[in-house]
Amino acid sequence: MNHIEVSKDLVQFIQESPSMFHSNQSIAKRLEEAGYTYLSESSTWQLEKDGHYYTKRNDSSIIAFQIGSDLSDYHFQMSAAHGDSPTFKIKSVPELEGPAEYLRLNVEAYGGMIDSTWFDRPLSIAGRVLVEEGNKAVSKLLYIDKDLLIIPNVAIHFNRKINSGYDYNRQVDLLPLFSAGELKKGDFDKMIAEELGVDPDQILARDLFLVNRQAPSIWGYKDEFVSSPKLDNLQCSYSTLMGFLAGDNPKAVNVYCNFDNEEVGSNTKQGAMSTFLADTLKRINAALGFDLDQYHQAVAKSFLISADNAHAAHPNHIEKTDDQNRTFMNQGIVIKEAANQKYTTDAFSQAVFKRICKKAQVPVQNFANRSDTPGGSTLGNLSNTQVSVHALDIGLPQLAMHSTYETAGSKDTLYMIEALTTYFNSNIEIEAADYAQMD
Repeated sequence: MNHIEVSKDLVQFIQESPSMFHSNQSIAKRLEEAGYTYLSESSTWQLEKDGHYYTKRNDSSIIAFQIGSDLSDYHFQMSAAHGDSPTFKIKSVPELEGPAEYLRLNVEAYGGMIDSTWFDRPLSIAGRVLVEEGNKAVSKLLYIDKDLLIIPNVAIHFNRKINSGYDYNRQVDLLPLFSAGELKKGDFDKMIAEELGVDPDQILARDLFLVNRQAPSIWGYKDEFVSSPKLDNLQCSYSTLMGFLAGDNPKAVNVYCNFDNEEVGSNTKQGAMSTFLADTLKRINAALGFDLDQYHQAVAKSFLISADNAHAAHPNHIEKTDDQNRTFMNQGIVIKEAANQKYTTDAFSQAVFKRICKKAQVPVQNFANRSDTPGGSTLGNLSNTQVSVHALDIGLPQLAMHSTYETAGSKDTLYMIEALTTYFNSNIEIEAADYAQMD
């Protein structure tokens, strides 16, 4: 595919993934279409060389792996991304009555979004609902494919300071309008029940989030840009998956991870800081007949690429980025560095990745924050608390990170796929931090 076809497939993937539960389902669907077998964490794993498998946790995080056919250099070559994005979560008691006949939804922030971007856009809801079926609590995915809600701005006539900067109160200003009188308290669960084909009394609990319904767009006279909700970080979830599916390393175990909860710190049972990756690698090791010492040897020779989108230099505010370590859309993959180790990149891991990109003929850029500006963090250093390996943090350059509608370059997704395809098709032999050889 060329970069426009890839961008179209990317936005299709994003539209199929209105919540982290749906992105997990979208990834699992592509894995199964490629011949991967699902393994429940609660079952016994029987693995074979040259086998292709995946497992899930919480239905919102997923790990897939390809087992080499001879494992003559047994180690793990891994990528990690995250499937959650900043949004608003609907509270357990969702409805707020009034004033007058209005009915609003009570929501709270999930992650650090740009609040102003959520106003005056068509919204819906997506996530999972636990329903009672006999003596079971059963999880069901929900996405209402309809313009359902809006968070209305206050007219400028009543808020003359709106264009001079305004401090939004999330309990006051950012509550979505659900009805102006046609719906009453209790109708939210009735609506959910109708969508799921169950009785309202069967609804036990919900993890539901607001979804921006604005359609993605590939735009510009030369189709240079792609804009969409959730580019951070479904763009990396998608591109690392496509590279993984195109990979084949007979001497090692290739591993694809897509975690939940990065936007709220990753410190959950399904986040990058959880035991999910370590548990999976240890179970692979045991099922293949290796002992604990061989597991530690394999980990010592392993490598992780953590992929989470990066900041492109802003056309109107170039001063926000470092004079030299700034990046631009459509100019390649971003290697992210930080002296405070918020990113895992060091000279060794950067050298390995640059050799991968050179082999793939993919351009790379370097990003570091201004020295007077604190930067963000990502999942690479968090996953390393459980599985310590050589690792680096990369991403694709984008504008308006954590807006509900973000913008990236239309060429960069393909660059990431090409680099990750080369990575998963290469065997990287590592000896401590002394050298790395790539076949």
